[in-house]
Amino acid sequence: MNILILGSGGRESAFAWKIAQSPKCEKLFIAPGNAGTHQYGTNVNLKVTDFEGIKQLVISEKIDLVLVGPEEPLVKGIHDFFLADEQLKGVPVVGPQQHAAQLEGSKDFSKQFMEKHNIPTAAYKTFTKDTLQEGLTYLATAGLPVVLKADGLAAGKGVLICLTLEEAQLELTQMLAEAKFGEASSRVVVEQFLQGIELSVFVMTDGTNYKILPEAKDYKRIGEGDTGLNTGGMGSVSPVPFADAGYMKKVEEKVIIPTVEGLKKDNIPYKGFIFIGLMNSEGEPWVIEYNCRMGDPETESVMRRIDSDFVDLLQGVAEGNLNEKELIISPKTAATVVMVAGGYPGEYLKNKVITGTENVRDSIVFHAGTSTQEDGVISTGGRVLAITTLQNDMFTALQQATADASRIYYDGMYFRKDIGFDLL
Repeated sequence: MNILILGSGGRESAFAWKIAQSPKCEKLFIAPGNAGTHQYGTNVNLKVTDFEGIKQLVISEKIDLVLVGPEEPLVKGIHDFFLADEQLKGVPVVGPQQHAAQLEGSKDFSKQFMEKHNIPTAAYKTFTKDTLQEGLTYLATAGLPVVLKADGLAAGKGVLICLTLEEAQLELTQMLAEAKFGEASSRVVVEQFLQGIELSVFVMTDGTNYKILPEAKDYKRIGEGDTGLNTGGMGSVSPVPFADAGYMKKVEEKVIIPTVEGLKKDNIPYKGFIFIGLMNSEGEPWVIEYNCRMGDPETESVMRRIDSDFVDLLQGVAEGNLNEKELIISPKTAATVVMVAGGYPGEYLKNKVITGTENVRDSIVFHAGTSTQEDGVISTGGRVLAITTLQNDMFTALQQATADASRIYYDGMYFRKDIGFDLL
């Protein structure tokens, strides 16, 4: 098979690493890819939203399957674009159609879906510019802290946890009346704050059957001890100690089955990944959000724990026979430490030469925000590299990933040295 991965981050690097190992994969293309993905396949300089360019590539390279990494092309309807095109409609896309991608593309859509199908989630109300006054009144009764979520995609920045009523009312006003997050905050979901520990659960589905991939915990804050600004993710660990068989059975019965069945009942076809952001509150799972793709940096840890042929699973999604495919999960622990650019998640340093990746001993270096220039590999993004190891126990895995990260150097580099230590 010839396979195309869309995307350029650590998630897509992990996909490429895993897919390249499959005897079913003949040729692998990554668009646009990064400085690390070329070792697994061929990088093609195309934007993930350049649907016409992607079409030409699929036809010219006889692509048999497309795996969509990030959410933007899914929310913009790349799967629908393929289905509507005579030359492309026979090429399977792993990633939901536009309507189904609203599970991530619209917080209000996903909350309504959860409410309709009795999936446990925080109490909420949605407001627009026209109902701002009602929103301000509602905040006074909502209890603190309170969560404000921009309805649309806001590059991971659209969720605010407000500790005081004044802060909540100011932020709601800025989001709705002053378009703080642009079009994304033309509607705002005001949500009850849930106390507990977060968990990422990943499901592959062909629309009828599903497989539960290894769960993971990711770390969003820039500072050690979970302090400072939110980021796209500073590291991840899998498995998660509290997500034992009993807890995961609850997740499956209360969240996963009603989600897959709910999509079917609502006549929403879904072929791809459902990433369920959960809060473990006193042993009960509550859904914080859905995403219509795999997480990053969780994918880096998850892929290391899948021992079976990943392409076989992707084919199962495409062909609707996922139940016949084998998913083998390693009992070992995977840990990922993300190395970021100086200044991230604010204005960050770019074009810094990266050295020392060859010194890494027992981890895989998944590239994220990197590109190749005459003087070698340089940093181009906020999240630069993801260092992922697989070890017999969690302590060794965390130590190894942290030690290997420290063997790499670029100007202004930073990574957290406490990823996963709260779980030990």
